[in-house]
Amino acid sequence: MSRELSQQQAAERVTLIGAILDFVLGIAKIVVGILSHSSALVVDGIHSLSDLVTDGMVVVVLRISHQEPDEDHPWGHGRFETVGTVVLGCALIAVAGAMAYESIKLLFTDTQPLTPEWPALVIAALSIAGKEWIFHYTMRVGKAIKSDLVIANAWHSRTDALSSIVVLIGVAGAMMGVWWLDALAALVVSVIVGKIGWEMTWDSIKELVDTALPEERIAAYHDVVMQVEGILNVHSFKSRKMAGQSQLEMHIQVSPTLSASEGHYIGDTAICRLQEAFEDVGHVIFHIDTYDDETEQVCKTLPLRGEVEREIHAGLSQIAPDLAAPMRLVLHYNDGIDAELFFASDSLLNPTLATELKAAMNHPDWLENVSVWISNDGQH
Repeated sequence: MSRELSQQQAAERVTLIGAILDFVLGIAKIVVGILSHSSALVVDGIHSLSDLVTDGMVVVVLRISHQEPDEDHPWGHGRFETVGTVVLGCALIAVAGAMAYESIKLLFTDTQPLTPEWPALVIAALSIAGKEWIFHYTMRVGKAIKSDLVIANAWHSRTDALSSIVVLIGVAGAMMGVWWLDALAALVVSVIVGKIGWEMTWDSIKELVDTALPEERIAAYHDVVMQVEGILNVHSFKSRKMAGQSQLEMHIQVSPTLSASEGHYIGDTAICRLQEAFEDVGHVIFHIDTYDDETEQVCKTLPLRGEVEREIHAGLSQIAPDLAAPMRLVLHYNDGIDAELFFASDSLLNPTLATELKAAMNHPDWLENVSVWISNDGQH
């Protein structure tokens, strides 16, 4: 069984358990609320039943978001989870608005409602215990599988527990003669639910528009990367969050004298160190630089290999027409170009060949240094 599949099953299991609890508590609150004359408990029951809709949505979204990347979604389906969290938050805000409207109507009614009876207290207490248990259970699962959607659903359950606490207080106050406490309790519940819904929605919207991760988190990533041997600097660091995972992009600066394969291996090592140190680090894109392209001009007018080879060949033809072409030409690009010429020769070459070659090429602005090497003994 794959890790993704087991995570999905764990998330679905806790969501279905929560849905069963929501159904039982929702029906009990509405029935007992009506029979016991508690409007706050009835509103709380509607809140519980509304959780059934969001629980179903959570299951559907989880199945979509855990699908493998495909042609239409090469980065995966994690954004579906974020969108699902936005919908869940908006549902909470809508429920809060309806609850607040009904509560305000009760507060300003001319007719004093009937006094709630003791069964309303019992159901409210059972709701507090049940929803608090499912909150902690769902939160543990959400954190274990790093699912913002499951964590958001846990907070959705916590709103039911909070609302039941307020209902308990309101019903008790109304039973003691302060009749308006029941309606006030329902209004307070609606405010709590609306606040949590707004926070969930806003956080997910920030994720959808690729808001950067907190500075302290970026600093921690930066410190781990800089500990890798061979890395001189890290710049152009970009970050975003997707379905509970951090996605990063960075430019890693290494020495310009390293081979391309060594530079790339250093970058791979940095990514491995990041993923070992931080479990939330997912996809990482890195670019190997031999200079800081944040401060230096990227589109320089330096010639590419073909032009360099032609000019070096023309220069060698002038000063040493009988000399064979270099066996290998290595170019190092920085502010200018350093050229290394490797010759296969049984005898030492002219020790001033590098200087003469540069002069024959009329000292072009882009040519910084020329080094000439003999392959058999490594001297120049």
